[in-house]
Amino acid sequence: MPSINHIVVWIIIGLLGGSLAGLIITRERKGFGILRNLGVGLVGALVGGLVFRLFGIFPGLDKIAISLRDIVAALIGSLLVLALIWLWQRLQKSG
Repeated sequence: MPSINHIVVWIIIGLLGGSLAGLIITRERKGFGILRNLGVGLVGALVGGLVFRLFGIFPGLDKIAISLRDIVAALIGSLLVLALIWLWQRLQKSG
């Protein structure tokens, strides 16, 4: 069971990763808005962490720390999530 420290770090990293992804995609400072940035970032942090663990990139992502590698993993995971959402929406419109 994750401790409160884990949850706080996940929220901070998720918010940073989602905000950066929103900034890249929308080219606006606010991105998608704080709640959507947080949601995309949290899911992105999970996806990024799983992908990076699967390929052995950035070992030590499970430590309770806010580091650049954690934010990069959350950013890349967020961009993957946004790409999958975009692809799913395109398939829904064409089908």
